[in-house]
Amino acid sequence: MPEITRALISVYDKRGIAEFAKALSGLGVEIISSGGTANLLSKSGIPVVQVSDFTGFPEMMDGRVKTLHPKIHGGILADRSVKKHIEEASANGIRLIDLVVVNLYPFEETVLQAKDQLDKAIENIDIGGPTLVRAAAKNYKSVAIIVNPERYEECLGQIRQTGGISRELRDSLALEAWEQIAHYDTVIENYFRNQMGKDREFPQFLNLSMRKKQDLRYGENPHQQASLYINDHNREPCIMTSFQLQGKQLSYNNILDGNAALELLKEFERPTAVVVKHNNPSGVASDQKDILAAFRNARDVDPEAAFGGVVALNKEVDESLAKEITSNFVEIVIAPNFTKEAQEIFSKKKNVRLLVVEQIDKKRKPFREYRSVVGGLLTQDGNVILHDQKFNVVTKRKPADEEMLSMKYAWKVCKHVKSNSIVYARPDQVVGIGAGQMKRVNAAKLAADIAADYNLDIKGCAMASDAFFPFRDGIDAAAERGITSVIQPGGSIRDQEVIDAANEHGMSMVFTGVRHFRH
Repeated sequence: MPEITRALISVYDKRGIAEFAKALSGLGVEIISSGGTANLLSKSGIPVVQVSDFTGFPEMMDGRVKTLHPKIHGGILADRSVKKHIEEASANGIRLIDLVVVNLYPFEETVLQAKDQLDKAIENIDIGGPTLVRAAAKNYKSVAIIVNPERYEECLGQIRQTGGISRELRDSLALEAWEQIAHYDTVIENYFRNQMGKDREFPQFLNLSMRKKQDLRYGENPHQQASLYINDHNREPCIMTSFQLQGKQLSYNNILDGNAALELLKEFERPTAVVVKHNNPSGVASDQKDILAAFRNARDVDPEAAFGGVVALNKEVDESLAKEITSNFVEIVIAPNFTKEAQEIFSKKKNVRLLVVEQIDKKRKPFREYRSVVGGLLTQDGNVILHDQKFNVVTKRKPADEEMLSMKYAWKVCKHVKSNSIVYARPDQVVGIGAGQMKRVNAAKLAADIAADYNLDIKGCAMASDAFFPFRDGIDAAAERGITSVIQPGGSIRDQEVIDAANEHGMSMVFTGVRHFRH
């Protein structure tokens, strides 16, 4: 185990550094430092060798050049097991450095607080710090690198006991150092990609870095381990930025379902309730004024599926609504606010998670989606576009005003249902949802069967299909159940056959020009 005789300390985050350096000095470790760190240590009565005295070269360019010197990096990088390295160090007056304690200029914190101040961001790009970290981490077999103040006591404990730091701990410290450097560089790259207007491009190398928010109890199933990571630069109202008022910790599946419910809810401005189960909506309804009425109608589309589901609402939850929601078991309730009276009602159901997401009605900005596959990662633009704004009527009969409203409502929901999907709806609520079927006609039948199970009449409803109808059978099945209007992307080689079927049944049909597969 290499003995710690000389340490280089240069930190921006000075938490605990004076105490740590004082303890090192008391153990006979020589301290080298520069700038504000050296001043702090000197004022604390700790003997310090200034970097400029150690190298014989002054700091310059407003501190941009301090530690970038062979006497510093030679002292860190010399491989103690290579005789030539030790001889060259000696011949050039390079004294070996056994411990490097460095943390970096707060680039990420700076751009999070002042996104548009480019000059300030540039000055907070650390150069010497990352170089020191890389050098020490490269030579971790001989040199210990500490980048996290939380590790001071652990390292100090070993130095007190043995005079050095064990290989096992040096391995751990080096890995933490590489992790922080990779994150630091990625944040800088992503910032400048955004500043230069290249953030919508797909780069040659995709560098992502997120902070671990918490370990989860398990993944989709109890035998799968899982963790949650967060993008601190995201400003979109979402599950990641929500505030949890009560309830158990969110699970892997809770987060997926909550995200699905919230993203669908963002499609609506009127008071709207969404119920999601297993990543698919089981009910959606809106009302001109009454969020309670909206919730009741959404739940009643499929009350069995709503049991144990996720409820998302875009208006405040009051006492009456809280009582209605808690009349059955739910996992999560998401809303922009909960009154004190509502919170008291929910407090009797301690396992129910209450999530506050402000600005749910904020217009969705373009974003990028990522999805893992074995051996790689898929990325695409988020599905923000709803339709082509044209609503091209392709049948002989044009839709009535109410039919058009029904089609638009169904279309918003269909966008968020797993493919193949069919949605039946009226102007203010869904009546039946057929999700995730291999054949489109089966999705149409399933949606009708679910409505029938709960005595919901689909006659006169609009039907939305996330993709084109490959055959006329879906139209025929819907017509048999009284559907009068259809909204779909179009684009099939059999479009005319499908249009002819709609004409035969006296239905109106609209092409949106936009497909909404959701795999």
